[in-house]
Amino acid sequence: QVQFVESGGGLVQPGGSLRLSCVASGINFNIYTMGWYRQAPEKGRELVATYYNVGGTHYAGSVKGRFTISRDNAKKTLYLQMNSLKSEDTAVYYCNKAPLGFPSWGTGTQVTVSS
Repeated sequence: QVQFVESGGGLVQPGGSLRLSCVASGINFNIYTMGWYRQAPEKGRELVATYYNVGGTHYAGSVKGRFTISRDNAKKTLYLQMNSLKSEDTAVYYCNKAPLGFPSWGTGTQVTVSS
């Protein structure tokens, strides 16, 4: 059974930082390209950061230079370091296989950027 458990979100002021974590289970984690997605209120889910199974990363233009994705295959864990946060980064953040996720999604972790 595929499962993702995201954590690390919270309330942060503009310009602040957060580090998100996602622990995967039920999959052979290291063979998959993984990604962080986010969904803001009344918007669709978007893929913001990708870590390819063969190495290398890709970022959406809106987060490039501010977010860093990393992974620990031994721990089946995906990370997202978010710096210089902006109000428009407010969303629920999820991890899953990229660019198309498994049907099963975690509950996500809420990130709110507000003064």
